[in-house]
Amino acid sequence: MAGQQIPFILAVAPNGARKTPADHPAVPITPDDIARTAAACREAGACMIHLHVRDRDGRHSLDVDAYRTAIDAIRRTAGQDLLVQVTTEAVGIYHREEQMAMVRALRPEAVSLAVREIVPDAEAEPDAAGFFAWLHSEAILPQYILYSDDDLRRFDDLVARGVVPGERQVVLFVLGRYTKDQTSEPTDVLPFLAANTRDHLWSLCAFGRREAACAIAAAALGGHARVGFENNLHLPDGSLAPDNAALVAAVARGAAALGKPLADADQARALMAG
Repeated sequence: MAGQQIPFILAVAPNGARKTPADHPAVPITPDDIARTAAACREAGACMIHLHVRDRDGRHSLDVDAYRTAIDAIRRTAGQDLLVQVTTEAVGIYHREEQMAMVRALRPEAVSLAVREIVPDAEAEPDAAGFFAWLHSEAILPQYILYSDDDLRRFDDLVARGVVPGERQVVLFVLGRYTKDQTSEPTDVLPFLAANTRDHLWSLCAFGRREAACAIAAAALGGHARVGFENNLHLPDGSLAPDNAALVAAVARGAAALGKPLADADQARALMAG
């Protein structure tokens, strides 16, 4: 994309592992509800969905068949116009071996991986390295989740030592934590950017009512963003959002005000593949 402005990858995380319709009636839980939400968010400007699935009781799940059912529903509704990224989030339920086994069985288009969970210590490095190499050989697009600038420096050490293959990675900076009334601020990204010496392709996600401000700041600073009910239920004015698509649309308008073009799914795939 030489000579052109790099388009802004706007992803949606419509439910996460914890939210339920008790939090907001438009939180999608079933495959069909997720698919309808995906299509609406695509129309609002999202090019990627960060996918969580639930079991029959509405609890977080990494079940391969549940993922296949949800992905099939999304493809029927949105075709290839959305990049589908599955989560490996443990949520205190799954061990790293189960997380990696799910990905090997599912072979998704894209996957998010919390470095703290997949490579918690030096003992975990050898089989994590094999897993990351397998992702690369299968052309599965990984996004590595980082919770602090220290996480980023440790991740870069893994890259430097070949545990993570390649030089420039796709990473997600998490601005905050899952805590009551957590509200992230755009300035929370600055320590990550100062530590991003390898110039990774970066996105951020944020918590609370300043989510849109954080996402638009990412667009202004050359990054990308993920928004949605997983981390926030409110519009920039503080009112309750009617649905996930409204959160996506608010950020899309902000990107347009910056003169930043939105990426489509194929552009996102190409950027994330390097």
